[in-house]
Amino acid sequence: MNRLHQDGDAQKNELQRRRQFTFRINVFFFLVFFLFSVLIVKLAVVQFVEGKTLSMQESSQTTRTIHIPPIRGNIYDRNGYPIAYSTSTQSAYYRMEPGQTLEHHKELAGKLADLFAKYGDYGNEPPPTVEEVFEAMDVGYEWNGETKTMMNYRYEPRRVKMGLTQEEIAFLMAHPDQFPGIEVTEESVRHYDANTIAVHLVGYLKSFSSTTNLKAQYLNFYKDEQNTDGYLRTELVGFDGLEFLYQSTLRGKSGERRYPVNSRDQIVGPVTTIPPTKGNNLVLTLDKDVQLTAEQAIMDQLAYMKSATGKYPAMGKNALAGYAVAMEVDTGNVVAMASMPDYDPNVWAGSVMPESVFKRIEPFYQNGTIKTVYPDVPEGENRAKYPSSIVPLGSTLKPLTVLIGLNEGFYGPNDRYRDTGRFYYGRNDSASIGNSEGHAYGNITPADSIRVSSNTFMAAMVGEKLYEKYGGENGGPIDVWDEYMKKFGLGVSTESGLPSEIAGVLDYNSKETRGSVQNAMVMASFGQQARYTTLQLAQYTAMLANRGKRLKPNFVERITDFEGRTVEKIGPVVLNEETYADEHWDVVHSGMRQVTKNSVLSQWFGHLPFEVASKTGTSQQDTAAGKIENSVFVAFAPADNPKLAVAVVVPWGGYGAWGAAPIAAKIFEAYFDYVGFDGKPARTVSGTPADPEAQPAAADAQAEAAAETESETTAQ
Repeated sequence: MNRLHQDGDAQKNELQRRRQFTFRINVFFFLVFFLFSVLIVKLAVVQFVEGKTLSMQESSQTTRTIHIPPIRGNIYDRNGYPIAYSTSTQSAYYRMEPGQTLEHHKELAGKLADLFAKYGDYGNEPPPTVEEVFEAMDVGYEWNGETKTMMNYRYEPRRVKMGLTQEEIAFLMAHPDQFPGIEVTEESVRHYDANTIAVHLVGYLKSFSSTTNLKAQYLNFYKDEQNTDGYLRTELVGFDGLEFLYQSTLRGKSGERRYPVNSRDQIVGPVTTIPPTKGNNLVLTLDKDVQLTAEQAIMDQLAYMKSATGKYPAMGKNALAGYAVAMEVDTGNVVAMASMPDYDPNVWAGSVMPESVFKRIEPFYQNGTIKTVYPDVPEGENRAKYPSSIVPLGSTLKPLTVLIGLNEGFYGPNDRYRDTGRFYYGRNDSASIGNSEGHAYGNITPADSIRVSSNTFMAAMVGEKLYEKYGGENGGPIDVWDEYMKKFGLGVSTESGLPSEIAGVLDYNSKETRGSVQNAMVMASFGQQARYTTLQLAQYTAMLANRGKRLKPNFVERITDFEGRTVEKIGPVVLNEETYADEHWDVVHSGMRQVTKNSVLSQWFGHLPFEVASKTGTSQQDTAAGKIENSVFVAFAPADNPKLAVAVVVPWGGYGAWGAAPIAAKIFEAYFDYVGFDGKPARTVSGTPADPEAQPAAADAQAEAAAETESETTAQ
């Protein structure tokens, strides 16, 4: 019985163990099933929900993109003559590959140096040494094995040599196994015409990386990443002139090279290349022959004045620079813009300009027709003797002064003023101004006042009357005068868009420089109390010529793609239009036509087969040398149907008829010859002699007659 009981207990225990084992097995299988289920769900989420995001992350972590700069567009004159152009060149770049040692890099540098020495073209310069090639490869080591910080990312190709010869290219292509990691890439090289055509208007290029170091406000364009997407630090970008103004148009669109890399930025797969898009071209309004004539005319006149003899032998001898702008009256198209002396912009071609070269070009590389530029004189006491590129307009402002007086009703077209040669003003007539050399012109009409350039008419009939009409010393007259000036583009931007253009210096707005309000109005009436740029002066002259339309200066006629197809035409832009009575405009035009007929200007303009309306100016300016005289001249032609306006400024050039008018005459003649007022070039008119020695010998007669058109003095 006990035995049976024991056997029953054993069976019961065995059954219980089996049940426990089965339970554990079931729990185990359940846990395994649960874990597999979680894993499957997780994989499904990763694949179908997070897959796209993770794929993009994987791509960004394993792919690096290098931008390829495009070939820059060209700049042509209106007839298609290339002024600035790009040529493609082939460069050798080194792309680092994984697993390379210092010895490998040295060996490759040696092979490249041998190749460059054997097949390269360096002129009189020696070929690069193996150490220089190794340095350009930028592998993170010095030649002696010391580590250094790499200038580029590991995956970024390094330029080893620019401007490969055909022999170098052929050898590299034929022996790729000998030069692992070396790629031959097409790049753009900028060239400027050797004649230095309008270099200040065209501008120049510098490396994109250098834009961050300069404080010029307009260069903030390059600090906006939206403007510079795809730019390389080493590529050349526009820094001035049209090269900057049309940077986005000229540059084109970057291409790309995409490199698969590992976690150490080592390239681990094939490279994908998307080629760049070439930049568009600019066809300018500029005429190459008119531009070169303007440049040469300025330099000839400066040279001539230094050696001239006569009654006033010192006049113009100190002039060091000259500026001229020629603008079409109906369109605002600028056909010439000369700031002389100039320089060769090809000096910017290198990645780094030597300091000695920059010092040599420093007085000449900025555009004096739109901003303040000082002549080639060392800083200090000597420079303080010389005026800058912006000067008072002098008598060239008188046509506008007469127009203001007519518009204000101070006189009519046929009214007369008795010019005694001096006008007194101020408390107890304590101040006065006079005409040049004390000339008294008697009873003169408003048109006559322009012809003889009467200071006293401007002061008495306009400056003084504005002072009396608008409130005396409360500043009202100055506000009225300032409004008139700005309507004609004087004291405001011309809207040219050129970088660093200034609006002028308005001394009549400063209590420190103007004296009393009455004095400011008297002096401003005949062209003192404010200084303006040559481009402003040309815009103002065009507005006189077309009777009231202020046109935006335009430099680009059309934009074409790299195959020459026009993608955009640029037409005239009227900034503002001022309406005056026709009879008032007639007075201004009549007076300016009479100016050119005097015995002085007839020397320069008498031979031309068209009539020129003009106004001379001799503005006075205080410098460390005392009171000096600047030569200013404005004109438009043909007088009866104006097509071209010209403004010329020669600081310290003396009488306008002496220092500036001969330059303008040559510009008009060149325009007639090469462009034509009706669009048909003449090219047959005999010109004023280009040789400075061939200038009219009658210097005495010229200087004596200058008093007929010049009349600037200070208050006494």
